[in-house]
Amino acid sequence: MSATQSFWSVPQRAGEPAYWVCMSCLSEAFYLKVPMPDCPTCHGVSTYEAFTLEAIRDWGTEDLIAKADTAQQAASLEPVPTVSAESAD
Repeated sequence: MSATQSFWSVPQRAGEPAYWVCMSCLSEAFYLKVPMPDCPTCHGVSTYEAFTLEAIRDWGTEDLIAKADTAQQAASLEPVPTVSAESAD
C-alpha cells in the first residue's frame, strides 16, 4: 500500500530562512514545509532547523543541496494560497 506524505506548512517571516533541514539525519531538506508526523528518512520528530540555501550550500552534502534545490523548484510549481488584505465586504 502506498502512503502519501503529508506536510505542515511553515509560513516564512521577513528575514527568516525558508529551508527546513532534519537535524537528526542531515539528509532531508524542505522548502516552507515539514513532513508530518516525522522525517521520512530517520523518523525523527520535531528535529527541524531553518537555514538559508546559501548556508546549506556551505555545509551540506551534494545530496542535501540537491534536495533543497528540488524542494524549492517543486514549491514554485505548487499553487500558493493567498490572503487578501482587503476585507470581503
